[in-house]
Amino acid sequence: MLWSGFVLGLLGSLHCVGMCGPIAFMLPVDRSNSFNKVFQIGIYHFGRLFSYGLIGLLFGWLGKSFYLFGLQQQLSIAIGIIMILAVLWRNHWLSGFSLTRPLYKLISKLKSSLGSALKKKSPDTLLTIGFLNGFLPCGLVYMAAIGSVATGDALKGWLYMVLFGIGTIPLMTAAIYLGKFLNTKMREKIRRAIPVVVVIIGLLFILRGMGLGIPYISPAPAVEMATGTMNCH
Repeated sequence: MLWSGFVLGLLGSLHCVGMCGPIAFMLPVDRSNSFNKVFQIGIYHFGRLFSYGLIGLLFGWLGKSFYLFGLQQQLSIAIGIIMILAVLWRNHWLSGFSLTRPLYKLISKLKSSLGSALKKKSPDTLLTIGFLNGFLPCGLVYMAAIGSVATGDALKGWLYMVLFGIGTIPLMTAAIYLGKFLNTKMREKIRRAIPVVVVIIGLLFILRGMGLGIPYISPAPAVEMATGTMNCH
């Protein structure tokens, strides 16, 4: 299921451009030197991946506690249901599903620090900008974080979120180079596809939790597999 993080990031990255596009347009990169520009954009993305990885470590670690109590199958089903409900709950779920109220002070400081870094117009701040950018409130990141819980492992949770971040890189990079390169109709079509992608990934998590014995999609629980092996002998 790790690949679903990449798919979520890749197909949902238009939302990232809408939310973080202004930051991408304002990046203090060296536009006179192509090599320096590519290198500096890479530093910015590395900062984002680093923050996403930290989020994945935390949520993967939280998911591990469910695995220790033998609740991995139920957890996977619950994660899938949460993802689907997040889409069905309201039309504008990406903007509505926000933690800004309980974390208002922390997020205000985060935005203030990010604004200060952008004002410096110095390439050496690109890592900081990317790192802070990764922690900005975003419904899509919340969905990826929920997915990392279902991995049931801190390292896998880290990898899930890093793959999510890698999936956002192509479109975010294109935004830096080309600005508003997508017309309104195209952006609307992709925006409408994002909830569909989340529902599909949610269904895959539910199938995985059901343990139907389908390779890669819904593998049988480890206990059943072990019992089957013992019976063969």
